[in-house]
Order: sequence, then structure tokens, then C-alpha cells
Amino acid sequence: MELDLICQYSDLPSPLAYVSPKKEDKSELSEMDIDRIIEMAWEDRTPFDAIKLQFGLKEQAVRNLMKKELKASSYKRWRERVEACKTKHIHGRLSEINRFKCSRQRSISNNKISKR
Repeated sequence: MELDLICQYSDLPSPLAYVSPKKEDKSELSEMDIDRIIEMAWEDRTPFDAIKLQFGLKEQAVRNLMKKELKASSYKRWRERVEACKTKHIHGRLSEINRFKCSRQRSISNNKISKR
């Protein structure tokens, strides 16, 4: 364990000692990671910043991964969809939108859509 990952007061490992470093190289991505990145890239409400935070891939790297993993027609359809979708970039989102919640969903009790 590195010296800076130990708490100077308690001599116990710091919480940073348990954080795994981001995967910088695409070759380190498992098949499950690649599937999850593709799934997140197809989701309209998942911004590229979330993919970067979770997997360490910038938008261009996600584009390259999608181009490599998808059929040409699927990649073209995905690119058209991303260019038309304003929520794929954080700066394009409205500031009051921080997550999806149906307007008919009850606040906390039962979390079910109320029946009419």
C-alpha cells in the first residue's frame, strides 16, 4: 500500500486505498463493460459524462468503441440519434433536470404511479 493512502491519524487505510483506478485503456474493458457502455450510449438520458465518470472513456473513445462493436447501419442510426438528442451532453440539459421522474409518481410513499 502506498504511503499517501494511509491515514496519518489512525494508521488505517484511507478510503482512497479501496477505490480502483479508472480504466484508461480500452483493451482492459471486459465484455460486460463493453456491453454496459453500449447500453449507456444508446440511452437518451445518459450523458457522455456519466460514461466518462464510470469507465474513463471520453466521447470520442465511446464513438470509436461503438463504431467497432456495432454494424455500420446501427452505428449510423446511433450517430443520428445522438446528434438529435440534447440530453447526451450535460451542458445541453436543463438545469432543473437531474434525473427522470414521472410527474404522476408519488413522492416517496409506495413509489407507484397513482391510479385514476
